[in-house]
Amino acid sequence: MSEKKIGRPTDNPKNISVRIRMDKTTVEKLDKCCEIEKLNRSEMIRESIHRAYDSLEDK
Repeated sequence: MSEKKIGRPTDNPKNISVRIRMDKTTVEKLDKCCEIEKLNRSEMIRESIHRAYDSLEDK
């Protein structure tokens, strides 16, 4: 039998998947943000959630 391949080790595995629906304009905005920040869509969405959450703590 072949050995199972193991990905990069991490202290914070991303094992939950969330699926969302967006209109074309929102996806274009997301992609523009990704291009500027040099992040993929998942990274950009996670980063945006963290920023929004941190701003809530200020209130």
